[in-house]
Amino acid sequence: MDILPFGPGMRPDKRLAAPQRPSFAEALRFWFKLGCISFGGTAAHIAIMQDELVEKKRWISNGSFLHALSHCMMLPGPEAQQLAIYIGWKLHGKRGGIVAGTLFVLPSLFVLLALSVIYVRLGSLPWIAAMFNGLKPVVIALVIVALQRVARRALRGPIQGAIAVATFAAMFFFDVSLLVVMFGAIVLGIVLGAWRPGLLHHLRKRSPETTKKATTSTAVRSRQNLPLY
Repeated sequence: MDILPFGPGMRPDKRLAAPQRPSFAEALRFWFKLGCISFGGTAAHIAIMQDELVEKKRWISNGSFLHALSHCMMLPGPEAQQLAIYIGWKLHGKRGGIVAGTLFVLPSLFVLLALSVIYVRLGSLPWIAAMFNGLKPVVIALVIVALQRVARRALRGPIQGAIAVATFAAMFFFDVSLLVVMFGAIVLGIVLGAWRPGLLHHLRKRSPETTKKATTSTAVRSRQNLPLY
């Protein structure tokens, strides 16, 4: 089985096999499942997709996932759904993107509708109110775990970690607009990329054995005309 090189934030024992393209039926089942279990908001959605698609199913590489996520974060609209559409398109073209985008919201729509009906009709009952109140801390915990997972793989070095902390402080303590923060991050990235590009691409050192395996994997996939993403 081909082995990919180390990705950002990955330990040596967590190297991933080369991406394997699934059948359309497999992808269809996953997008339906994601639509049914996508609790916790955008951060949780992204963490679920990264955990399932990158680490477990290995349908897309970690680098491609983070690259797509960066673009989706800069676009207006729900970035988690945009990311799902992109991955669906990457795997199965236009129909894959349409199915991924539709199933991302359709099952959760019916789940939300059912919960809303229960709350409106039975919300006055003590055990129903207790059930919904008990879900609140769980959702918060899901968001925290999701953010930790994404940050561990996306932040490649101390500079990016410092930028993340500064962004949080600016928005939480000083109410700085998200647009201002994103524009500032883009400008800072351009400046650092021009003057000190190594600061933004602080990757783990790979052993000679790992480098050799990565090179061999790339060569084999090139001869077989397989995608290198």
